[in-house]
Amino acid sequence: MMTVTVIKPAQDRKKVSDAYELDYFVQKHAITRMDAIRILNLHRSDRDASDRAAHRLKR
Repeated sequence: MMTVTVIKPAQDRKKVSDAYELDYFVQKHAITRMDAIRILNLHRSDRDASDRAAHRLKR
């Protein structure tokens, strides 16, 4: 008998983690969702740069 494995596309998992990371970033830095989106789009996966940008924004 043959076993079939269903693999979800990576994009499905990525969408869920993106929303989680955005909400976490907003809470962590106490900034607006729109500011967080702008920062994360600008710095992409560079967490240090994103954190520094959010910190500068709060001042």
